[in-house]
Amino acid sequence: MVALSHTDLTGGEAIESVMAAIGERARAAAGQMALASTEAKNGALVAAAAAIRRDCDAILAANRRDIEAVKGRLSDSMIDRLALDAKRVEGIAKGLEEVAALPDPVGTSLAHWTRPNGLDIERVRVPLGVIGVIYESRPNVTADAGALCLKAGNAAILRGGSESTHSSRAIHACLVEGAVAAGLPADAIQIVPTSDRAAVGVMLGMAGVIDVIVPRGGRSLVERVMNEARMPVFAHLEGLCHVYVDRDADLEMARTIVLNAKMRRVSVCGAAETLLVDSAIADRALKPILAALIEAGCEVRGDAAVLKADMRAVPATEADWTTEYLEPIISARVVDGVEGAIRHINHYGSHHTDSIVTGNEATAERFLNEIDSGIVLVNASTQFADGGEFGMGAEIGISTGKMHARGPVGVEQLTSYKYKVRGRGQVRP
Repeated sequence: MVALSHTDLTGGEAIESVMAAIGERARAAAGQMALASTEAKNGALVAAAAAIRRDCDAILAANRRDIEAVKGRLSDSMIDRLALDAKRVEGIAKGLEEVAALPDPVGTSLAHWTRPNGLDIERVRVPLGVIGVIYESRPNVTADAGALCLKAGNAAILRGGSESTHSSRAIHACLVEGAVAAGLPADAIQIVPTSDRAAVGVMLGMAGVIDVIVPRGGRSLVERVMNEARMPVFAHLEGLCHVYVDRDADLEMARTIVLNAKMRRVSVCGAAETLLVDSAIADRALKPILAALIEAGCEVRGDAAVLKADMRAVPATEADWTTEYLEPIISARVVDGVEGAIRHINHYGSHHTDSIVTGNEATAERFLNEIDSGIVLVNASTQFADGGEFGMGAEIGISTGKMHARGPVGVEQLTSYKYKVRGRGQVRP
C-alpha cells in the first residue's frame, strides 16, 4: 500500500482517484478475509497488540501533536476524548487481545433443518464485506473498529477525524503490522490518507465497493452520512441518555448512580444528560442528588421544582431536553412517576441508553419493556453503554437504529448470513 500524507492529496480528482484505489484494494482484501482462518485473525490481533505496546512512546508523541494542534479550539471534555496516556494505550492493546479471545462468528450455524423434499438447509454467518467507518476525535476507535472488522472477516476503510490524525495513523500502522505478520493482507485495514472532508463525500458514494457505513460522532456527522450514503448505515446518533429515579429507589444508590452516570467521563456517549425524579420523592431525593452533582463541578439546568430544591441550579429551556452536552452539564426535571419518565424519554431521547433506579421489580420491568432505546438498564449507570463492558471485547459504535444491529455493534453485528442448501437432485414441480 502506498503511504500518503494528507498533504499529498489536493483537489477533488486526486481524492477521488486515491479513494477509488483504496476501494479496489479493500474489495480484493475482503475476498481473502472472508476465507481467513480463526488462527490467522487472532494472530493478527495479538501481534498488533504487541506492536502497540512496543510503540507506546511513539503513539503518545503522535497524540501530543494532535492535542497541541487543537488547544484553544476544543473544550476540555473534547480534548479528554482525544487524549491518550500510557494507561489508555495499554487499554487499547488489551482490547485487541480481548477481541482475539472472542469466538469467531464466521461460519457459525444459526439454524439447520431439513425440508420434506429432502433439501438440507442451513443458515450460517458470513462477513459483511467492506465496512467504512467515519469517526471523530477518539483515536482508540481506530483500533476498536479495525480489530472488530478483521475478526468478523471484513475489510475496513477507516476515516478518522482531523483532530486525531497523527494518533490514528500511529495506531493503524500497528494494526497493519499485525495483519501482515499473520499472513493477512495489509489492505484488510486501510486508513483514508487525508483529512479533507471531500473524502467523506466520496466514501458515501462508493456503493458497490463499501457494503456498510458506520458513522461515529456528533449529530452533524451522523445526519450527513444518513442523508448522503448510498449504502446501508449503522447509525450511531447522539447519546441523549437519561437516569430516572423512581419513588421506590434506594436514595443512596440513586445518588451514586447519577453521579457516576454524569461525571465519570462527561465526554462519552453513555454519559447521562438528563436526570428525571419521581414527584412522589422529589422533596427527599432532589437535594442530595443535586448537591452531589453541583459539588462535583456539574452545572444543573432544571425545572421549577429543581430550582426550588437547590438555588445553585439555573432554569432549563426546551432545548435542554434535546441537548447532548458532552460537558459537565445536566438537565433535570420532576416527572409524574414511571409513566411520566417513559413519556419524557421516548419523546426527547435519542434511543441510545436509559436507566431506572428502583427497588420495585414490576416498575423496573415496565421501564425495560416500554423504553424504546438500544440499551435499557435497571439500577446501573449509563456509563456501562460500552461493548467492552458487555463482554464484546470492543465496539464499533452504539447503533440507535433498528435494522440489523442495535445497541453495541460488536463482532457478531458485523456479520450477515447466507443459506447453504444441499440437495440430492431435487427439482421443483
